[in-house]
Amino acid sequence: MLSASSLQEYTKPIRGDLDEFEGKLTDYLRGESPLIVSIARHLLKSRGKRIRPAFLFLSSRTADNFTEHAVATSLAIELIHTATLLHDDVVDESHIRRGQETVNAQWTNLISVLMGDYLFAKAFRILLEAESIALMNAVATASERVSVGELRQIEETGNYDLSEEEYLSIIADKTASLFAVACESGPILKGRAAGDRDRFARFGEKIGTAFQIADDLLDFVGEVEVTGKEPGNDVMTGKITLPLIYSLKKAGNAGRREVSKYLKDGDNDASFEKVLTFVSENGGIDYAYDKARQLSHQGLEAISRVRSSSYYDSLANLVEFATLRAS
Repeated sequence: MLSASSLQEYTKPIRGDLDEFEGKLTDYLRGESPLIVSIARHLLKSRGKRIRPAFLFLSSRTADNFTEHAVATSLAIELIHTATLLHDDVVDESHIRRGQETVNAQWTNLISVLMGDYLFAKAFRILLEAESIALMNAVATASERVSVGELRQIEETGNYDLSEEEYLSIIADKTASLFAVACESGPILKGRAAGDRDRFARFGEKIGTAFQIADDLLDFVGEVEVTGKEPGNDVMTGKITLPLIYSLKKAGNAGRREVSKYLKDGDNDASFEKVLTFVSENGGIDYAYDKARQLSHQGLEAISRVRSSSYYDSLANLVEFATLRAS
């Protein structure tokens, strides 16, 4: 598994940008009440990898699209992402995220939802600094797509007939949309032509989709010490992901019927082991790895016109980190 030290190495050229991001994030989350301050401190203790800001900074620097509004834009996108996580934890009844208690576990579901709403509002207020209608429209559209993807994922829970195309569409909305707008924001703020915007948006979309496939793979091959949750948590609660979709399609009717019994068994560890064996033997894990690699290559191809530089080299390495971290 690719390490956090690798991530530090790949983001070295934008260390100053990320440091500015962290400083401004702390300032923006000082809050208007003691409760908001307490929750903000809790959230800042587990900062995550800052993947979206890193992609925004590196893709902007790579193509000379970095502007004075890049850091504020990255803050807005990260706050939107964090808001969706707060809402997700309520929906999923999660108690642990990134190795610490979730906001809904430490406080209440109501507070977690309202804090998410606060972060959404704060994000769009920050975006006003750029005075760009095009940027506001792009981020608003991406936020809408996130909600659509989340709703569709809930709608398809337990649907073992879900196709690969439907799955990819869901995760493109749910996850890739914020990657896409992060990478498109540089060309937007720099006033580039529509073709440049489209290329970088396509890059982000492909990488974000590969990122989610890699994340879904961790449900099968991840370690609880790294992921913060037990393997099998998603698949055994009806979340349908690519390794299972492929394996169900490849297996015969008898195999599908057999594994369906274990999938419906819920929290039984022995049942997950049976599902994991089924997915492994039918090539689902290898297929998902290959799909993530294919998408990441397509993403880099979308911006192949960009000249080689230390920023581009770090961006390509970050793509590998983000999409192959389950390997």
